[in-house]
Amino acid sequence: MDFDAVIIGSGFGGAVAACRLAEAGARVLVLERGRRWDRTTYPSVTGKDWFWNERDPAHHNGWIDLRMFPHMAVAQGAAVGGGSLIYANISAVPPADMFTAGWPPEITFGELQPHYATVGATMSVQKVPDNQWTPRMHLMHEAAGAIGAADRFRLLDLAVTFDPGFDFSASDTPATGRTRWHTNAQGVAQGTCVHCGNCDIGCPVDAKNTLDRNYLALAEKRGADVRPLSLVRAIEPEGNGWRVRFERLDKEAQSESATGGIVVLAAGSLGSTELLLRCRDILRTLPNVSRRLGQGWSSNGDFLTPALYTGRKPEPSRGPTITCAIEFFDRSRDGQSFWIQDGGFPNLLADLAASASAQHPIGRMLLEWLRTELLRRAPLDNVMPWFAQGIDAADGVLRLERRYEIAGKWELTLEWDIAESKRLFDSIVDTHKALSHGTGGVPLVPPSWSLMHYLITPHPLGGCGIGTGPENGVVDHRGEVFGYHNLFVLDGAIVPRAVGVNPSRTIAALAERAARMIAERQR
Repeated sequence: MDFDAVIIGSGFGGAVAACRLAEAGARVLVLERGRRWDRTTYPSVTGKDWFWNERDPAHHNGWIDLRMFPHMAVAQGAAVGGGSLIYANISAVPPADMFTAGWPPEITFGELQPHYATVGATMSVQKVPDNQWTPRMHLMHEAAGAIGAADRFRLLDLAVTFDPGFDFSASDTPATGRTRWHTNAQGVAQGTCVHCGNCDIGCPVDAKNTLDRNYLALAEKRGADVRPLSLVRAIEPEGNGWRVRFERLDKEAQSESATGGIVVLAAGSLGSTELLLRCRDILRTLPNVSRRLGQGWSSNGDFLTPALYTGRKPEPSRGPTITCAIEFFDRSRDGQSFWIQDGGFPNLLADLAASASAQHPIGRMLLEWLRTELLRRAPLDNVMPWFAQGIDAADGVLRLERRYEIAGKWELTLEWDIAESKRLFDSIVDTHKALSHGTGGVPLVPPSWSLMHYLITPHPLGGCGIGTGPENGVVDHRGEVFGYHNLFVLDGAIVPRAVGVNPSRTIAALAERAARMIAERQR
């Protein structure tokens, strides 16, 4: 075999697997469809390469992959480091009772606790220092008290490096020159947070502890070969291992392949599920993958409600994108489990809204609403974006279907019905309204929800769910595909239900546990 392990994707599952297997002495190849970005090449700096186009990735392999399905849009990262480059830095451990149902008996909160701790230490998670609370954080704290939930307010762990001596009072106009440069524990140069608000579009001072600065850096130090712009198209058995076929997007989609004794599929909920569907149903290289493949998909209950304030400036473009939360995991509000978070917008949102065009009708509706309801009615500084995640029904289904029914390319589709999850989102909206009214704000529920029940999520989960057998899952508790030795899935696709919090740390903890078990079995 060319390698001991071929890993497809470099997000929270793939990066962890690459690191731990390389540390165990394995020859590791990481195939990542996206580019290797840095602070000089971010789209927010160059003004180009914003979007990934799944239909033409050789020519459009930008920063974010936004998939528009009939009732749901999904935002994904396309980068060395996966979604860690576009997420809002939250490294959250879910409540223990999230694991009391829907998981195989081997996966418990207690079993994952040490792995949660390892992820937190490797990614150097921190809370916003007490002397650097943003206006949004003060508003959140006040709002929790206004609705009788002061004891539910929580500061969140962030994968961000802070300078405790940073003078936040002088940061009205963030300046990159105020960062403090240092070498992190993995030997990578980073700065400290200057509260510029650009977490989701590329930190200009490298204060964001993305996977390319920790797990992947460690993997490469141990000899892992990380290849950007390598889009995997097929997995097939070969001898005692596997052959992985991929296209080099930097060489006009030139076809190549590599072999490995182990394959770890970590291309995300959509990517991993789609690849297995193609291998099972079209290419027939993996014909015995469970019929549960594609089922149990979840949006993780994501929702956003902006609120407008007069005489008060929440300043959503100042500070880390998300910093704190108000928890309702005890189902005390309408029997639903969720939390509310402060939200942030990058400082060039207004420019993007003014210049962007959207081909999808929902996209056009949202852009027009953004221009008219938000940007024309109030300056951006007067907007508070209330975020949320919660426990939805996890009943979506991913399938491959032809674009024109009996002809055309096979494309991934998502069947998602609001019916079983509507009470969750109604409860979130009601809570957003209460928090807004309690602090003198005017909530503006997006028309995509109020008129069409259309949602957007950056936290897709499921499709290759963990189970006890192929009758109720696609992979076992280690992530190994039922019926296929040494073929693993380690990413958000294996999470069998919504976790109700930002899921990156759970995905990484599952990968930590599985990667160590894989390494031990190979010895």
